[in-house]
Amino acid sequence: MNKKLLLALSGGVDSSASAELLIKRGYFVSGVVMLMSDGQEKTAALAREASRQLGIRLYELDLRKEFKSTIIDYFISEYLAGRTPSPCVKCNPEIKFKQLLSLAESEGFDYIATGHYARVQRIGRAYRLAVARDLSKDQSYMLAGLDGSVLSRLVLPLGELTKSEVRELAKSTGLSSWDAPDSQENCFIPSGDYREYISQHAKASPPGDIISPEGSVCGRHSGIYSYTIGQRKGLGVALGRPAFVSKIDPENALVYLSYDKKTTDRVRLQSFRESYPGAVSQGMSCLCRLRSTGKLLKAKLSLLEEGGAKLLLDSPTPSVSSGQAGVVYSVDDIPAVLGMGTVEDIQS
Repeated sequence: MNKKLLLALSGGVDSSASAELLIKRGYFVSGVVMLMSDGQEKTAALAREASRQLGIRLYELDLRKEFKSTIIDYFISEYLAGRTPSPCVKCNPEIKFKQLLSLAESEGFDYIATGHYARVQRIGRAYRLAVARDLSKDQSYMLAGLDGSVLSRLVLPLGELTKSEVRELAKSTGLSSWDAPDSQENCFIPSGDYREYISQHAKASPPGDIISPEGSVCGRHSGIYSYTIGQRKGLGVALGRPAFVSKIDPENALVYLSYDKKTTDRVRLQSFRESYPGAVSQGMSCLCRLRSTGKLLKAKLSLLEEGGAKLLLDSPTPSVSSGQAGVVYSVDDIPAVLGMGTVEDIQS
């Protein structure tokens, strides 16, 4: 084959094993490590070590400025507005894959690749993303915003493998990353504590009242960014029984609680767009995913005149926060991404 391929290489087990697989398949592989935020020196060092072990060239891209203005600022502003963002869903098409494809084109590479768990399908002249064989590791939700210009050149070597198979491959080929821990969801928050991160990087968020299920003030909070719909732990109040966040009012800095975890069977999506021409139709049966770790839910899709969409779920699901991505899938044996939008509101 001897086709030139540019692989996003973090030095972790997934990207390193991907490089090994692609080399064995006959690709001429080079890697690129992308620095997205301060404090990622370890990522760069791991990528350099992996490229040394694999015997491949490594490019390095400093994307911290673009990442801050496009992702970090969005991430913080969404939480301050009482919404729950999907930073990876936004980053992949707007930063990571955009830069990966740009570098590949400027350096004469035929293909690009990453270590994500998903699959690319060709339907006629169109390309679409499908779920991974290992549904417990499936990352198609995170990649749902990729369009055909990316998918037509994208190779995802881990789509047919389980995580244990990937680790065994890395171990058998002597890659030092074979037992490395899984990467965290938000790469720019090393501690994993997004509340602490926002408090350190955002302008002061006004404190406000916490409203009990009975409608009275039962406590104070230091900022609505510390709360998401359905949250039970870390509420900062003691009511004598479990309570959940049922509503967030950003204009008045109020957090409302209920004793029952709210559910819904209707979800409205704004700025809905289909993945390729003819991917969706009015009233079609579909599957959907409403959070990164959520299950695939059965639903019917209604397309709205103003460019949005509405999902009528077969069964109620715990309410999700506005701001999160809502991804629509086909009902095929291997579900494929048909379109996506942003959760606008939950209708009871």
